[in-house]
Amino acid sequence: MPFEVRVKNLEETLALGELIGEAAEDGLVVLLRGDLGAGKTHLTKGIAKGLGVPRPEYVSSPTFTIHKCYEGRLPLNHLDFYRLDEGSDPHELGLEEVLGRAGVSVVEWPDDFLQHLGEDRLLITIEIMEGEGRVFLFDPQGELSLKVASHVGSALSTRE
Repeated sequence: MPFEVRVKNLEETLALGELIGEAAEDGLVVLLRGDLGAGKTHLTKGIAKGLGVPRPEYVSSPTFTIHKCYEGRLPLNHLDFYRLDEGSDPHELGLEEVLGRAGVSVVEWPDDFLQHLGEDRLLITIEIMEGEGRVFLFDPQGELSLKVASHVGSALSTRE
């Protein structure tokens, strides 16, 4: 059941991420698509806040390290595949020990590696609107992702 969420500014992006983090359970995989500057890392900061990560403002893009881990209610594994070659196998990096396991995995730039990222995943495509506005297209695939997406949709509908 795909749906979209429109936000007007950075604060609303962080709040959306926080809802995802609050609803997250062990094994959740969130895949973030979007152009450079779309807000993938800002959404991840919100997810970190929802997971109770101390100092979520320090969450940064792992573009050069590929993987960063932050401790909260559940571990947050933040991955960025931007610099991986299309033919690379993320499992050669030991990522099968991370993805879909304990904690929450958020993957930026997942498109070339979808076949390695499991069946249960919450795919979020971010479109840039005018100014700081963004459209987040949620496409949950699998039971856990659907549960988290439903929580987000319900929480947003009660706020309107």
